[in-house]
Amino acid sequence: MSINVNANTDLYRECTTEDTEGNETTPLLTNGSVQTRTKGASFASSVFNLMNAIMGSGILGLAYAMASTGIVGFCILLVIVSSLAAYSIHLLLKLCDQTGINSYEELGERALKKTGKVLVGIAIIVQNIGAMSSYLFILKSELPAAINSLLSPGSTGSAWYEDGRLLLILVTLCIVLPLSILPKIGFLGYTSSIAFFFMLYFAVVVVVKKWSIPCPLPHNVTTLSGAFQISNSSDSECTPKLFVLSSKSAYAIPTMAFSFLCHTAILPIYCELDRPTKSRMQNITNVSISLSFLLYLISAVFGYLTFYAHVDSELLLGYDVYMPRDIMVMTVRLAILLSVLLTVPLIHFPARKAAILLICGGRPFSWLIHIIATLIILGVVLLMAIFVPDISNVFGVVGSTTSSCLLFVFPGLFYLKISSRPLRSFNSIGAALLVVFGLIMGLISFSVIVITWAQSS
Repeated sequence: MSINVNANTDLYRECTTEDTEGNETTPLLTNGSVQTRTKGASFASSVFNLMNAIMGSGILGLAYAMASTGIVGFCILLVIVSSLAAYSIHLLLKLCDQTGINSYEELGERALKKTGKVLVGIAIIVQNIGAMSSYLFILKSELPAAINSLLSPGSTGSAWYEDGRLLLILVTLCIVLPLSILPKIGFLGYTSSIAFFFMLYFAVVVVVKKWSIPCPLPHNVTTLSGAFQISNSSDSECTPKLFVLSSKSAYAIPTMAFSFLCHTAILPIYCELDRPTKSRMQNITNVSISLSFLLYLISAVFGYLTFYAHVDSELLLGYDVYMPRDIMVMTVRLAILLSVLLTVPLIHFPARKAAILLICGGRPFSWLIHIIATLIILGVVLLMAIFVPDISNVFGVVGSTTSSCLLFVFPGLFYLKISSRPLRSFNSIGAALLVVFGLIMGLISFSVIVITWAQSS
C-alpha cells in the first residue's frame, strides 16, 4: 500500500498502533483498508465517553444487588466482574494490536468467518436497542413525576408535561436525535462529561441521605400515590448482612455484568482516539472502570445501609417513599434521568455501525445511509419505549444472553481462534475461563428468569 509522504504521513501515523516503546506496529483497519480521520479524540474525552457507556441506569439497582448478596459477597462479585470486564477488553485490544482490525464485527469475521460477523452484529444491535429502549422507558415513566415534583405541590392533572409519551417524543427529537446523528463518537465527549458529573452527584446524595432516614424505618409511611405502606422494621434489620444467599442472589451477577458492559463502544472509541496505541487505550479502560467501580461501590454501600433489607430494586423509589418532596432527592432524580438521556446517543453509535456493516458491508461513508439508519433505529427504540407496557422481563432475557456473550464469551472465544499464542499461555487459559464463566452466567441467569416467569404465571 503506497502512502504519499507529504499529504498522508500524519494521517498514517494517527491510524497506526504503536508498541510500548513507540515503534509502529499494525495499522488499524476498517474493512481491509487503513482508516482515515481528521482529528483524534483526547484522552479525557475518551475516558468520559467510556464511563458514560459503562454507567447508566444500572447504578440504581446495585444497592438491591448488595441486599441480595451481602456486603462482602457483593464486593467480591463486583471485583470479579469488573476485573473480568477489564480483562476481556484487554483481550480485544490485543487482537486489534495483532490484526489491525478495529471493529468488533470484523474480529468476529476473522475468528468465525461470516457467521461470527453476523452473530456479533446481531448481538450488538439487540443489546443496544434493548438498552436504549429500557432507558427511554425509564424516561417515559419517571420524567413527568420528576418535573411535577419540582413544581408546586398543588399542581395537578392535565398539564402537557405530565404526558410521558409526549415528553419522550420531544426529548428524542430535540436531544437524542441531534446527538445521535453526529458522525463521530468522539464528539459526544462533552455530553458524556456532563453525564459523569450527574452520576457523581447521585453518589454524593446517596451518602448524604444515609443519615436523613432513621433505622428502624418508620412504620406508617404515606407513599406518593397516597396509600399507606406498613413497614415491619426492627432493630435486627438495621444490622448489615455480610453474606446473603437466596433466589434473588442469582440476579446480582447479570446486574453487575450489565453495569460494566461497554464492549460495543470500546473499539469505536479506540478507533477515534488520538495516537491510538493499545497501552493508551488500556489506560483509558483502567481509569474508566476504576472510577465507575468506585461510584458503583459507594452508591451501593450507602444505599444499602440506608434501607437494608427494604432497599428497592430501583434505589430512588425508596427515597420517594420516605422523603417525597426532598429537594436533593428531586434534583438527583432529574440528574439521573438526564444522564440516562445523554447515554442513549452513545449506545446508539455502535448499534448503527453494526447495522450498516451487516447490511451495506464495506461501502464508503454516506450521509444518506447514516441518516436513514439513525432514524430507523431511533424509530424502533421509540416505538418500543412508548407502546410496550412492561419491557423489564424481555430485556432481562436479552441481557442474560447478549450481555454475557459480548462481555465474556466473544472476547475469549475470538482470542482463542485468532491468537497464535499456545493454549497453555496465560492469556489463552484466561480466555478459556472467560468463555466458561460467560456461558455459565448466561445459562443460570436465563434459567432463573424463566423459572420466575413460570412461578408467577
